[in-house]
Amino acid sequence: MFDKILIANRGEIACRVIDTARKLGVKTVAVYSEADANARHVKMADEAVLLGPAEVTESYLKADKILQIAKDTGAQAIHPGYGFLSENASFAEKCEKNGVAFIGPPASAIRAMGLKDAAKAMMEKAGVPVVPGYHGEDQDPKLLASEAERIGYPVLIKAVAGGGGKGMRRVNSAKEFPAALEGAMREASNAFGDERVLIEKYLTKPRHIEVQVFADKHGNVVHLFERDCSLQRRHQKVIEEAPAPDMPEKMRAVMGEAAVAAAKAIAYEGAGTVEFIADVSDGLKEDGFYFMEMNTRLQVEHPVTELITGQDLVHWQLIVADGGVLPLAQEDLSIHGHALEARLYAEDPQNDFLPATGPLLRLRPPQAEDGVRVDTGVLEGDSVTPFYDPMIAKLIVWGQDRDAALRKMQAALARYEVAGLVTNLEFLKNIASHPAFAQKDLDTAFIERFRDDLVPQGAKVKDRHYALAALYLTLQKQAEDAAVAAHSSDPYSPWNLADGWRLNDVAHVDYSFEYGDGEITVMVTQTETGCDIRLSEKTISASADILADGSMRANLDGHIIKAAVVINKDRMIIIDEGQQFEIRRIEHDFDNLADEGGAGAITAPMPGKIIQINVASGDVVQRGDALMVMEAMKMEHTLSAGSDGVVGDIYFETGDQVDEGTLLIQIEAEDA
Repeated sequence: MFDKILIANRGEIACRVIDTARKLGVKTVAVYSEADANARHVKMADEAVLLGPAEVTESYLKADKILQIAKDTGAQAIHPGYGFLSENASFAEKCEKNGVAFIGPPASAIRAMGLKDAAKAMMEKAGVPVVPGYHGEDQDPKLLASEAERIGYPVLIKAVAGGGGKGMRRVNSAKEFPAALEGAMREASNAFGDERVLIEKYLTKPRHIEVQVFADKHGNVVHLFERDCSLQRRHQKVIEEAPAPDMPEKMRAVMGEAAVAAAKAIAYEGAGTVEFIADVSDGLKEDGFYFMEMNTRLQVEHPVTELITGQDLVHWQLIVADGGVLPLAQEDLSIHGHALEARLYAEDPQNDFLPATGPLLRLRPPQAEDGVRVDTGVLEGDSVTPFYDPMIAKLIVWGQDRDAALRKMQAALARYEVAGLVTNLEFLKNIASHPAFAQKDLDTAFIERFRDDLVPQGAKVKDRHYALAALYLTLQKQAEDAAVAAHSSDPYSPWNLADGWRLNDVAHVDYSFEYGDGEITVMVTQTETGCDIRLSEKTISASADILADGSMRANLDGHIIKAAVVINKDRMIIIDEGQQFEIRRIEHDFDNLADEGGAGAITAPMPGKIIQINVASGDVVQRGDALMVMEAMKMEHTLSAGSDGVVGDIYFETGDQVDEGTLLIQIEAEDA
């Protein structure tokens, strides 16, 4: 076994690899960007070395620098994690030439599966079923359009290189094809440096089922069964599970054999995932699945496989990379129970899942015990930045069967607390509690089919949340007053008491909060046992204590509840019964500034880079017209006109980097 390894990655996967290395007594070297100087993976590793600025091209993609750091620190191997350099054949080759083990497949295998068109041709030759489509070299748009007609709509345009949903577009008609092709090729070029695409038949009711394979340097290949990854949005996975629900044993065997055949066809080594698309319009059948692609690395969702097989896949990776034999043969592997994984992202489901940035003011995952596991790369107080993937954590649960695992997932999500920035937590809760998910009515369009049920509409703030906010502010003020009194020259003076005493007056404090289009005033009056809270023409008798974890144990008219309150400037976030409620406090000495842009303003929904401007000043536009394309969080986002009008000033140019909320384009009324 290696004595020391370098992890050429960041976030939760870096922490995950370090965790296994620690258990094996293997020392670890972390690398980090300036933005990650205080990151969790840096703190966990035995040593860490700075790469450069936050941008990935100046840090985590610096292959030569990472390799030199490995040599300088005496690391015998490099674990690339996923993303970044994990499927970079040139990097794997450089490692081999420099005598540093690459904890992944050989460069030849990465290249073989790196181009989807060539990979599909190879799979056909190996007898692995593939989806009908066009995988040719000729990229003439007219030819691609004619091939789409031949295949029959709907079709899927996919980038030849890469993955993760980038450079991918579903097209329903010939009219949509030119714009979709242009967008897919541009996104593929930006993400992978290769604009080539292939076209495939889009199955109307598909399930995304993948098989975990493992191979060693001695010709042994096994599969560790399948995962269902059908719950996706924008072609990116949200919830994964293993084994695949309702999978017939015969189909499991046939699919596993096909995955092993795919790995053998390219002389694979290490961990890999063979992804299939299954047509479930008539149920799961052994002749109804097709090869999509092979990911030549460890997958994000590998923990569900670990929980149902009892194996540590990172440990397996280290054994294989060190020249060892696979720990188990195929007949030694079996499935135990059921596992589910939910990806917690900093993103806004109500705003088309746009990535979010900001501080994690409160981050309290459920306790990792009894079949509950949390893989994360961040801690409370960290910030999610625009430079990297916005995943906060993976919540993984295990149960004796799917029903037990699902109940455990629901309970764990209810205990998860995140505040400070918008997340998909409520969205995940809605999926986990949806009847169709419980009934295993799964396909890749699940989220779109039930979008109205799944996307949270915003929790309605109730009187008790205003009461909790006022109660928390009161406790905070009492603590501040007590601290001042403790440091006073006469701490026993009645003027320094924090118990609400006032000369010739009943002590009370008024707090004002936004309430619909107006405001609500909450009056808190001190009493001998606590306070009375007056709002909405009613009075609540209240008392509370701040607990060790920062949450509040409150008694409202005899009803004892536990809630958390997080303050960020004028925002107060109340976490009550697993839900978040946002309240804005009004300070009457604060001068509200007028909206700079006005109703016709197009502003940046997040920090990002402008990559295309489709209009010029003076152009007449209609509601819904695409005005500008931004790139953020490795994805393209089209900004459209919110109303009819004329384009006024355009404040930025292609290539400019902009912050969230920046005014980009002014749209004026046509009669102006």
